[in-house]
Amino acid sequence: MELSMEMTPRVEVEEDSDSNKGSMWDLDQKLDQPMDEEAGRLRNMYREKKFSALLLLRLAFQSLGVVYGDLGTSPLYVFYNTFPRGINDSDDVIGALSLIIYSLTLIPLLKYVFIVCKANDNGQGGTFALYSLLCRHAKVRTIPNQHRTDEELTTYSRSTFHEQSFAATTKRWLERYAFRRNALLILVLVGTCMLIGDGILTPAISVLSASGGIKVNHPKLSNDVVIVVAVVILVGLFSMQHYGTDKVSWLFAPIVLLWFLLIGGIGLFNIWKYDTGVLKAFSPVYIYRYFRRGGRDSWTSLGGIMLSITGTEALFADLAHFPVSAVQIAFTAVVFPCLLLAYSGQAAYLMQNKEHVVDAFYRSIPDRIYWPMFIVATAAAVVASQATITATFSIIKQALALGCFPRVKVVHTSKKFLGQIYIPDINWILMILCICVTAGFKNQIQIGNAYGTAVVIVMLVTTLLMILIMLLVWRCHWILVLLFTGLSLVVECTYFSAVLFKIDQGGWVPLVIAAAFLVIMYVWHYGTLKRYEFEMHSKVSMAWIVGLGPSLGLVRVPGIGLVYTELARGVPRIFSHFITNLPAIHSVVVFVCVKYLPVYTVPEEERFLVKRIGPKNFHMFRCVARYGYKDLHKKDEDFEKKLFDSLFLFVRLETMMEGCSDSDEYSLYGPQTERSREALLNDNGNTASSFADPTISFVDSIVQIRSPSHANFTSKSSDRTSSQAEVDQTEFLNNCRDAGVVHIMGNTVVRARRDSTFYKKIAVDYIYAFLRKICRENSVIFNVPHESLLNVGQIFYV
Repeated sequence: MELSMEMTPRVEVEEDSDSNKGSMWDLDQKLDQPMDEEAGRLRNMYREKKFSALLLLRLAFQSLGVVYGDLGTSPLYVFYNTFPRGINDSDDVIGALSLIIYSLTLIPLLKYVFIVCKANDNGQGGTFALYSLLCRHAKVRTIPNQHRTDEELTTYSRSTFHEQSFAATTKRWLERYAFRRNALLILVLVGTCMLIGDGILTPAISVLSASGGIKVNHPKLSNDVVIVVAVVILVGLFSMQHYGTDKVSWLFAPIVLLWFLLIGGIGLFNIWKYDTGVLKAFSPVYIYRYFRRGGRDSWTSLGGIMLSITGTEALFADLAHFPVSAVQIAFTAVVFPCLLLAYSGQAAYLMQNKEHVVDAFYRSIPDRIYWPMFIVATAAAVVASQATITATFSIIKQALALGCFPRVKVVHTSKKFLGQIYIPDINWILMILCICVTAGFKNQIQIGNAYGTAVVIVMLVTTLLMILIMLLVWRCHWILVLLFTGLSLVVECTYFSAVLFKIDQGGWVPLVIAAAFLVIMYVWHYGTLKRYEFEMHSKVSMAWIVGLGPSLGLVRVPGIGLVYTELARGVPRIFSHFITNLPAIHSVVVFVCVKYLPVYTVPEEERFLVKRIGPKNFHMFRCVARYGYKDLHKKDEDFEKKLFDSLFLFVRLETMMEGCSDSDEYSLYGPQTERSREALLNDNGNTASSFADPTISFVDSIVQIRSPSHANFTSKSSDRTSSQAEVDQTEFLNNCRDAGVVHIMGNTVVRARRDSTFYKKIAVDYIYAFLRKICRENSVIFNVPHESLLNVGQIFYV
């Protein structure tokens, strides 16, 4: 059944006057369940100490296969992309090596491993993890669907600062104007889109560079054969994604460790065999001489040297399953020294074989281990590609959760690791684009130029976000912030200026890919925001509901109606439209809101919030299901069961509170943890209205009462009355559920108003409408049976 209506939004904007207030928790609860940043940091320190030395070494070993595959395969193509026209002077090799050494030291080692990795969100890394931290410490999220009760989650750690502090000044500056919040969102989306481009370019350049080793022993083979081999490997790689990495991930770490040991050992052998003089590249003087001698050519060669630190951004994005200390140990003990030896060994070989710069990596391998090394290199390239593809899936999942990407199918590939997911639509899009890049460019030079452009832009975005993190979250002194910003921007802006010279030589590819994804993501977010604002502005007043009476002016038929809405407060317009056009409504009505918060996960026991809407004889409730950006709302048959369990628990708590109260007022708040229940019952009304609709004036507070296990009832008669009322309410809900459950969803069509600008009409009427048409329906995401689904058509003019 489908209904239709047309609406136009009101001009005024309703604001929640209590949205800035927080409920008080008891001191013992604060100590046991830390909510601020300092307590969170102490908790993380405690967790780090629990890792034994042996376990930490094992985790460091495992992190090699997940975190460092991309960074480790860079020696395959760096020198070729640095000197695409050949080497004229041997001193240029020393200068390039010196640049590589200090680039690896400043960016991966100092900036990322020891600074940026500590800005993780409870172990989660990546651009959206930084954004979620900022959203918790400042009101910068553009979709205002959060409530102050969300801040009471155990995973919602945030800090408070003095009003006169520099952090408070920065917070006020960021929140003052909407365009600053939008600019921050666009910055995050740009970084995300460039990481998606990285997921396309990494498999292309890694696999192509590895398969290019065939021509070293068979120089008569045409380049087309190498392209075919690379494409076959890529097709196989993407075709295996639906199996997940859990089944083969145990191979990743040994392969990458073997790879690092081999390139480090070969590098050490080449230094001893060809030229130990390359070690003087550790002096930065040779960087100055390199630029003075080469001029503009040396400057543009930075685009190739930039490739030596590619994979650093994936290092932070893939941080989820390992403690920071394990990642630091792996880098300092294995990755960093082996990469320095590998690049130094190639430089030593090129000092005497300048003409072999095209295949510098494979030419420098001793003949006896050439083919074993070719196999290991190909396997390492596949591992690096796999890590980047998986990171791309995770990033898109985070964007989807925060309302910045169309709804797509997300498949869990591992029961043990929640972060291992597979997105079929994105997988095939990545494969097609990756094959197009590989077959279209046919060489490493142009792919390398494109790769460098994507990486340096992601690093610049991370630096800008880290400035806000250091000010708002860490509350660092401004001198430290200035020092970090200055060093990072000097290096990254230098590389950025170099890649600008190569925009026409392949550097335009990630820009085009990122622009396409940016349009999709921003238009989807814009449409989602406008739809949410419209529903907020057009929600039904509680006075209108109360005026209808207990029967809502209709026949109440047996059963439960689940009305899905994006509103976490207020009665949606879809409900008034429904009861206006149909002569009956179910005996029990539950407004269900599924929303995502800027936290990495919401514990299962804290997922649901329940409240009653209106007087008890209306039998109307609201249930809010909260998820983090790492949580997966998959096809879960238990969702409906958990929803009703929460509803029944709320009714029992409500009845017990009535038995101890001399007030006729009703509780609207039903959190699902023992600790939050006790906080609710002992809070003297502080949290009673924490999730209340401001339009409900007759529901106000909860009197002081102990938790059920410590309740001291004043009389046995009140106890019997409470128990009887609880049985009656529970039996009524059970009978209604047995009569049938109907899922009522809004099938909305969003259109731009006639007086809208041309760009808005294009974005809303065409791009957003197309994305809504091809994305997954909510009924599929919530696994709603078709026979129990009722769609209510709506037209929103925004």
